Formats: sequence, structure tokens, C-alpha cells
Amino acid sequence: MGTNACLAHASLWEGRMAKIRHLAIKTPNPQRLADFYESAFEFEVVLRSESGAVYLTDGYLTLALLKCRPEDSPPGINHFGIAVEDADAACRKLVELGLPQPTVRPSNRPYAELRAMDPDGNLFDLSQHGYDEEQYLPEREAARKKEKVG
Repeated sequence: MGTNACLAHASLWEGRMAKIRHLAIKTPNPQRLADFYESAFEFEVVLRSESGAVYLTDGYLTLALLKCRPEDSPPGINHFGIAVEDADAACRKLVELGLPQPTVRPSNRPYAELRAMDPDGNLFDLSQHGYDEEQYLPEREAARKKEKVG
């Protein structure tokens, strides 16, 4: 399939399906990986947290590089985030498929509303408002301030 055919095919689905909008990777050295993604792919840093996490973007997807603590699972993919138009409908569908009901994310972490798990145990977030929705910027800023204090 040529580039134009791929773009035409993709445009048919625009607005019809959920979209992966972020990917979180645990690493012992978030800055080292951030430097790599900046140099190799020209990703831009959008946030550096007090916890050492670095968030980058390619203009569409947010790549969260999270500090891996010794008591955590090994370095690697931690979770990914999916933007959905209707979170309630997405939850119902997951339960219909035999998966556990997604859980509500802590209110001090307004980056996604729900946390779910696929059949293999891979974690993912569900967000109806989306990571980049401007109306949620004040909530995210308040959460960042709490992170700095705590």
C-alpha cells in the first residue's frame, strides 16, 4: 500500500476508534533515554518532574520516561494510554470481553481517568478527556505541584 493509500485509509478511521496517545517506559536513567529520543528522533521534552520522570512528544504521542525504583518491576514498558470518546462504553466493552472492571485513577493524577488490564496483564490507561485537553491543564498543574511537595 503506497503512502497516499495509507493516509486515505487512516483518514477513514479518524474519529471512529480509540487512539493510543501515550506510552510509559520505566528506566533507571530517564534523562539518558530522553537524550536518546531527542537526538535520534527530534522528540521534544514537554515536562521534567521532580521525581526524575521526563515526558517527551513527537507532536502526537507522549512518551513518559519514568524512574525505575529498585522495588519496582524491571525496566521496560510500564503502561500505555488510550484516548476514547466514551469511557463508560469502553469499560462496558472490556467487562463484556471478560476483563476486570477498570479502576479509577487517583484524583491527584489527572492524566487519565481509568486504569485497565489486557488479557495478558499489560496495564493501560483509559482517558475520555485526553492528556492534552486544555481544560484539564489546571488539574495537571495542581498535581505537579503536589508531586514537588510530596
